[in-house]
Amino acid sequence: MPLIGRFLKQTTALSYRKNAKKTQGYKEQVKVLQYLLSKSKTTKFGLAHNFSGILNEDIVHAYQRAVPIMDYDSFYRKWLKYSILGEKDNTWRGRIKYYALSSGTTGSPSKRIPVTSEMIRSFQKSSIRQLSILHNLDLPQSFYSTSVLTVGGSTKLIYKETHVEGDLSGILKKHTSFIATPFTKPGARISGVKDWNKKLDLMVEKAPKWDIGIIAGIPSWCIMLLERIIERYKLDSIHDIWPNLYVYVHGGVFMDPYITRLNQLVNRELDLLDTYLASEGYFAYQEDPSNKGMKLLLNHGIFFEFVPFTTEHFDEHGTIKASASAYTIEQVQEGVDYALVISTNAGLWRYLIGDLVRFTNAEENELVISGRIRQFLSLCGEHLSLENINEALLHTSSYFNVDFPEFTIYADSEKQCHCWYLGTKQNIDDPEALITFLDNKLREANDDYNSARKYSLKAPEMKIILPSVFYSYMAKEKKLGSQNKMPRVLNKKQSKTWLDFINAS
Repeated sequence: MPLIGRFLKQTTALSYRKNAKKTQGYKEQVKVLQYLLSKSKTTKFGLAHNFSGILNEDIVHAYQRAVPIMDYDSFYRKWLKYSILGEKDNTWRGRIKYYALSSGTTGSPSKRIPVTSEMIRSFQKSSIRQLSILHNLDLPQSFYSTSVLTVGGSTKLIYKETHVEGDLSGILKKHTSFIATPFTKPGARISGVKDWNKKLDLMVEKAPKWDIGIIAGIPSWCIMLLERIIERYKLDSIHDIWPNLYVYVHGGVFMDPYITRLNQLVNRELDLLDTYLASEGYFAYQEDPSNKGMKLLLNHGIFFEFVPFTTEHFDEHGTIKASASAYTIEQVQEGVDYALVISTNAGLWRYLIGDLVRFTNAEENELVISGRIRQFLSLCGEHLSLENINEALLHTSSYFNVDFPEFTIYADSEKQCHCWYLGTKQNIDDPEALITFLDNKLREANDDYNSARKYSLKAPEMKIILPSVFYSYMAKEKKLGSQNKMPRVLNKKQSKTWLDFINAS
């Protein structure tokens, strides 16, 4: 293993130097779009939108004029469902064999996202490129002979008549090189287990036999695993059993609320690296733990567009307007919330993914996820964003020295107020003071919220519950574990399901 460790260290060093070269940004994106259109010009989608003609024009503007922006539902109705039924040369050349079941948020039905061989190679290329970051972290030699533990979904795939579907992790695992297999945990048998609690138990039992250097997954589930290992073996910290654990690769949710809880489980701080990876593609990753921005991957088979999340482009329900304008990577500005639109080498075309992003460094193409299009509250014009909610709760948590690893919020139209459910194991001495402080932080952060609170929006209501209640709810919804996450902002349908569960508990 030391020989392998030295080899991996040299490989990451070479990859790091290669990737450190400045990218060409917009020029790379134009090349990506040219490739996508050329590859698909003879498909039904390409013929319907005259891809051949677009390739002979000002390609970006011609493409934007010819192809409308579509969300999943509209794209599914018009195009995707035929691909899923096995139609060949529909939105991508050939027949699409694999579909990733998108985890979505609790209460939302699974979406089937196409995964082509070209997309799989892009995932592999991005993963290898991300490994080059390790060189910059100046890790000890012993780290390079450890394993990566991925706390993800079941790798078992479902074979349908026309295609194969399952978690993205299962599709990618099927195409993982045998060379990488010895370095990845928990292994095929445990990875294939669908029952989340059983999978956790099996990982806890195997933990002493592993030497883990990197752990990857959504914070709530990774931390739950670490807590169970520490409790099972009566450890002071996870480093008592995994002394070479140096890196945590996370994504999917806002990390800051989990950091205090994570630091209680280690005897030295881990290097935290954020990733922007979805069933639709690998979009970006964090290169430096001290810099929160994630580097957008501009030459990995995805063409990116950005629609400002303003009333000019979206209505009050978060639905994009037909007149909305989309900007390219060379046109974006720092500090603006953009809805992300992608065209991919899996046959998604001007697809509105549902995320909001904000550039922290436009010159270096670095961004953060700032929210979700549908996850904002505007009962009476307060336009409260998920970022406002996260930041206010973070301030509240720090001020009262209370951790809230789980929470959710919804708007009650009858009471004309926001209703908070905060999950914590700690005692709250003065709940009224806490919700007042939280309310004031939101008023400071958002002028629309402050105005609404003055004239029409009543004071928020709050209930303190155990974090386990959220996990029980997710289990009931068959969304426990894996890459699933509790929605922070509940829509009307979700809030009814949530309240039915709470009232029945």
